Amino acid sequence: MRWLRGLGKRRIEQDPARQREILREIRQFGPHGPGKLSDQAVRTAAMLDGIDGVAVAGVVMRDFADGAFANFARQSAALGMTADRRNYRELWESAGKRLKSPLFTTRGELHPYVHVAAAVSVVGGQAATTVRVVDPLPLLSHMFEVLDLTLAGWEFGRVLVDVDGATLAVNLITAATAIRGEMSDPPPLPMPARTQMRSNKSVNVLDPAVSRIVGQWNPGKQMRECLLA
Repeated sequence: MRWLRGLGKRRIEQDPARQREILREIRQFGPHGPGKLSDQAVRTAAMLDGIDGVAVAGVVMRDFADGAFANFARQSAALGMTADRRNYRELWESAGKRLKSPLFTTRGELHPYVHVAAAVSVVGGQAATTVRVVDPLPLLSHMFEVLDLTLAGWEFGRVLVDVDGATLAVNLITAATAIRGEMSDPPPLPMPARTQMRSNKSVNVLDPAVSRIVGQWNPGKQMRECLLA
């Protein structure tokens, strides 16, 4: 695969100590940080610069996805159900609003609309570098997991479709598309993504700041246009 050949041509120097420092620094942002979440996401992304920043973005995606799965698994077990992180949608459809979104209760103080949003913008905006610094296969899996939890939460968990959530979902789709485009042999799309692409439903997007709907978005349509192009 092209990303493997690229790694063989030139070793990418990384600084683990610097990566730990970046991860520590970005944790200052979040729900209790200064300014709107979207503004904090922009500032966080600016701190994820260079090779080490891309590597940290991959760690953020991994840690957040792992934390979300752990939370979802605990909730599912309490209901006598078993969580499968390859397909949250199926379980959530059965459980409905008895399951709460794990996106806002993950460990490590990582917030979906700040840290994850920043990580997605970094790995997607530097896709060619990303596939040389981070193993793209688990990275894509983690991105699709978060997308699955976001979309399924809207549909089955009565989770509010707000501007920040819709922006994250849009960016997850475009970033995954960019990363897959840098791979000569991208993996098959996961089942939840394929299921969503068969849907043509639009969602109303609310801006809580003005307490009104500010637009509509069709996730399945965008996924077909991006991921099947």
